[in-house]
Amino acid sequence: MSTENLPQSPEQPPRKPRVAVVFGGRSSEHGISVVTAGAVLKAIDRTKYDVLPIGITQDGRWALTADEPERMAIVDRRPPSVDALAESDEGGVILPVDPANREVVYSEPGSVPKALGEVDVVFPVLHGPYGEDGTLQGLLELSGVPYVGSGVLASAVGQDKEYMKRVFTSFGLKVGPYVVVRPREWERDESAARKKIVDFAGEHGWPLFVKPARAGSSIGITKVDDLSGLDGAIAEAQLHDPKILVEAALRGREIECGVLEFEDGPRASAPAEIPTPEAHAYYDFEAKYIDSTPGIVPAPLTPEETAEVQRLAVDAFEAASCEGLVRADFFLTEDGEFVINEINTMPGFTPISMYPQMWQASGVSYPELVDRLVQAALGRSTGLR
Repeated sequence: MSTENLPQSPEQPPRKPRVAVVFGGRSSEHGISVVTAGAVLKAIDRTKYDVLPIGITQDGRWALTADEPERMAIVDRRPPSVDALAESDEGGVILPVDPANREVVYSEPGSVPKALGEVDVVFPVLHGPYGEDGTLQGLLELSGVPYVGSGVLASAVGQDKEYMKRVFTSFGLKVGPYVVVRPREWERDESAARKKIVDFAGEHGWPLFVKPARAGSSIGITKVDDLSGLDGAIAEAQLHDPKILVEAALRGREIECGVLEFEDGPRASAPAEIPTPEAHAYYDFEAKYIDSTPGIVPAPLTPEETAEVQRLAVDAFEAASCEGLVRADFFLTEDGEFVINEINTMPGFTPISMYPQMWQASGVSYPELVDRLVQAALGRSTGLR
């Protein structure tokens, strides 16, 4: 029997890639992560992608949240939280642990688990420990789900300022003077650990910057002008990380440069300069996110200086085996030398953050930036690469 005249069933349109935007987290940068997620959710092309927002509460619960980016903003100088956005106080989102199955499940106590569909790629907009440091990346590798940004090693190196500096030094990038005090040193002999910092100050002078070794957004950092402020600065840093890093102050201009992975490899953006904010001793958390101290984009550098900092930013990206994106932060010293301070493998990504602003000045809009990162992640496999 001929089938020529039988009605043909219409072809189903291809399914749009599903992007899970994961945000919040257990670190002290929880609120800024939520703000970043709101910006990404606003910018992502809904005609091209299906989107699933997943928030991680500060106690580590994976929560299903409303797709309402307008609620993910700083209000009255207070950052938002996942707890306020979660659809349930008890329900949890469960990622697959079988690489052959990418279906996400939502479960509430006393209820039948509900399938939320497959996820094709994760856009993790988490900052700090338990998200930006390789821990989430390892989970996604085990799950076989591609994700935006750097892998396990690069994420871990990018989070730990000590090992970041060690890697950069081994690749010939210049870093400033620093000293690290680990938790065991405090436990063994607190006075000797403190003397280690005092001796460092004697060699390099005041002021010093005392930092948590594995935190970001300038949280827990104190500029210490003399010995009287040292103990308080150490205590503040240790609230966020038992390992602390102490850096000598560098005289010079703060210059940042974005790196983005294109089809032909990583490229650097127009650099930006961070002027010293008038109401703050340095570019701290409030200056960045609450008072929105503006950077200068593009930075007023000579063509030679611009080319040099762009080259060094890409070198830092390659040295740490990064993928996707990086913001590299430098000091341009008074003798004209660029010294790298740190990289961020998931930099501040709100529209007012420097990374998107630098790419905007380089001809890549915020929505295009989001799209490029998602497309790059969809094109990568998990596992060794």
